Formats: sequence, C-alpha cells, structure tokens
Amino acid sequence: MDSFSTLVQQAQRSLVIARKNIRIYYSKGPVVIFGILFPVFLFLAFAVGRDFSIQFMLPGLLGMVLFFTSTAISPAVAPWETQARTLERLISSPLTASTIILGDILASFAFGFLISLIPLGAGLALSLQIHTPAALFGGLILAGFCFSSLGLMFSAAPATMPSTIMMLSSMIKFPVVFISGIFIPLKQLPGWGKIISYISPLTYFTDIARHCIQNEGYLSLGVDFLALFAFTGLFLILALKLHQKTMPERI
Repeated sequence: MDSFSTLVQQAQRSLVIARKNIRIYYSKGPVVIFGILFPVFLFLAFAVGRDFSIQFMLPGLLGMVLFFTSTAISPAVAPWETQARTLERLISSPLTASTIILGDILASFAFGFLISLIPLGAGLALSLQIHTPAALFGGLILAGFCFSSLGLMFSAAPATMPSTIMMLSSMIKFPVVFISGIFIPLKQLPGWGKIISYISPLTYFTDIARHCIQNEGYLSLGVDFLALFAFTGLFLILALKLHQKTMPERI
C-alpha cells in the first residue's frame, strides 16, 4: 500500500511538472519555430502546386505536426532549467529523477497531441472521412508518447544552451521525416528505401494515419502498433538512463 501511495504521489508531481513546463515553455521562440512553423512550411513547400488530394496530404501533415511538436518542448526543458538554475530546486524537492523526466515527457505529449488535433479538425471540417477513428486516436496517443520520449533523449547531454540542443535534434529529426513515408508512401519506395524507413518510428504512425484516412496502409495495423510500442519502451528507458546519468552534471 505504501508503495502504491508513493507511486500515486510521484505521478501527481509529474503532472504538476508537466503543467509548469507547458505554461512556461510552450510559447518560447524555439518551440514555436521548431515545433510548429518548420513542419507547416516544409509541408507547404512540398504540397503547393501539386495536385494531391486531402486524403493523401493529411496523413503526412498529421505525422509531421505530431512529430515536430512532440519533440519541441522536451529537448529544450533541461537546458533551460540548467541555465535558469531551477533544476537544483527540483532535485532538492521530494522528487525522483524519473518523476521529473516523466513530467517533461507529459508536457511534450500534451503539446503535440493538442496541436495535432488542429489539422485533423480541419480535415473533418472539409468532410474528410476517417475509417477507423479508434485506431487513429490510439495511434496519436502512442506516437505522441513515443516522440516525446525521443525528444527527451536529445537533451541528455549536459548543455546549457537550448539553441545547441535544438539544432542537434533538428539534425536527426529532418532526415527522419524524409525516410518515413510522408512525402513518398512506403509502397512506392524501392526495397532499400523501405529498409531504411523501418528504423523510423514516424514511419509506423504515418502508416497508421494512411490506414485510417486513406484506407490503404502498407503494413498491418498490428505491426504498426507493435513497432510504436517497442520504440516507445526503448526511448523511455534510454531517456531515463541517460538523464539519471547526466542530471548531476547539470547542477
């Protein structure tokens, strides 16, 4: 009973940290630029002047928005906390490192999930039909946690400048976007392209979105969800281990 009570208390504290992060960081310049403006303008540069249907464009746009927004806050929180010397206050509080890290992940997840509802709502307003709403909703939740955990891995290095971490994360995020079946569906990729795409978690969410919106995904939904579960567990474990190792170096 004591262990369960402690677990509940730490979960509540993670939610408090998540609310604090959203309130403080969601309107910061790097978050807005790297999380919202980049994916929107990148997708517009691809779509403008091409005769694509909304059924084809929305899965890719939804994947890009969720990916970029979910990895927008989490990489920058640790450097900002270190720079402002507020991380020391958190560590000196009755909080475990896992509680702090989970709070950062929840903040990124909430930000990414809510922003991704905007293009989805726009598609529904244009009479877009979603074939399996439950699968799409579940995919949004699972992929949001997966991408948020990935974003937290980027900030494991004990750097104090958010711009440094954001640039490093962008060097990884942009190649991931181009290999994930967003601009070219998986079924149109050559064999070597498919093999490369399978190392990206974004590939599997994009395929889920194509199943639910276009009704023509390449992999089965079961494979997509299993892959996202595996990536989520891997990124979460690595984020916890890396931050537990480097957090003392920040103070």
